[in-house]
Amino acid sequence: MEYIKVKDHTNLVRDPKTNSIINTNMAEYNEYVSRRKTKKTEEKRVEEIENDVSSIKDDLNEIKSLLKSLVNGLD
Repeated sequence: MEYIKVKDHTNLVRDPKTNSIINTNMAEYNEYVSRRKTKKTEEKRVEEIENDVSSIKDDLNEIKSLLKSLVNGLD
């Protein structure tokens, strides 16, 4: 397949069939994939932390409720 060079961009070509732009620089592509993977890992970590915090809040509310029941039962 014959690609068309993109003006003023040495690493970019256009696919005439789909009209899409393709980056031919593998180093840049690998860097992009690495950044995307790091970001997904970070997002997953944040989500896990949010779930842990939510679980801790629920546990604290349950403990608080049990303590109130205990205190009210002693009166």
